[in-house]
Amino acid sequence: MPARRNPTARQVRLGTELRRLREAAGLKATEAAALLGTNSVQMSQMESGIAGVSEQRVRRLAANYACTDDALINALAAMATDRTRGWWEEYRGILPTAYQDLAELDHHARFRKEVAVIHVPGLLQTEDYARALFAYMNPEFPDSEVALRVEHRMKRRVVIHSPDPIPYETVIHEAALRIRVAGRAASRVQLDRILEVSEADHVTVRVIPFALDDFAGAGSTMVHVGGAVPRLDTVVRDAPHGTAFIDSEAQLEHFRKLFRRVKEEALPPERSRDLIHQLAKEL
Repeated sequence: MPARRNPTARQVRLGTELRRLREAAGLKATEAAALLGTNSVQMSQMESGIAGVSEQRVRRLAANYACTDDALINALAAMATDRTRGWWEEYRGILPTAYQDLAELDHHARFRKEVAVIHVPGLLQTEDYARALFAYMNPEFPDSEVALRVEHRMKRRVVIHSPDPIPYETVIHEAALRIRVAGRAASRVQLDRILEVSEADHVTVRVIPFALDDFAGAGSTMVHVGGAVPRLDTVVRDAPHGTAFIDSEAQLEHFRKLFRRVKEEALPPERSRDLIHQLAKEL
């Protein structure tokens, strides 16, 4: 398959998992390449996502690596054969690649869990809130650039509003609900929006109140996206120079435990809704 100039995060993840299988088998790249009748350069390109890999080759590699996890093998084969060109492709070359990678990640997700400390989660934001947020965080942007980002964010909401939505669970700190990103009136509409979405059976919203003692938080916004199998889960975090995709098993397990702890400390859904109602009335 021809080399790619800019592999997507999903393509890179496939290559990463193939490398992990090889390393678990105790094989060097040159040894694995010999088993396929190829060379170490092509093996390196496959493991970095620069070169595509066929379903047949994925299954041959798994067999050579003595991998017996059928669910994982089938999931990797599905990633190798996926040719989805979703709505996010129209923004390729226009917005930073992380925007497309996040949308594609959501599209293939089995679930999405999230902790928000400072801002309302993106999937729950109104247009006015998102516009005010992007404009404030990027004061040098012209209105056209802000509009593109708002448009993209609104389209990403399809994963919880489609006829077949994914389960969505979020824990929001009271700080994020109180900060008036877009002014008093827009903040009231934003809170109403959260309440409206929280009524859906597949959506669960919990709130961490200011009154909670001994809460050190999750550090920053944290998003846990479910893969086809748990090993293919991804954690997304804000990093100093962009968005960080975390997928090592040790890190994934750490964030699973962290989310469970934050969730347990939050108010239950009904009491969370009561608090959001109260905040809306105060506006």
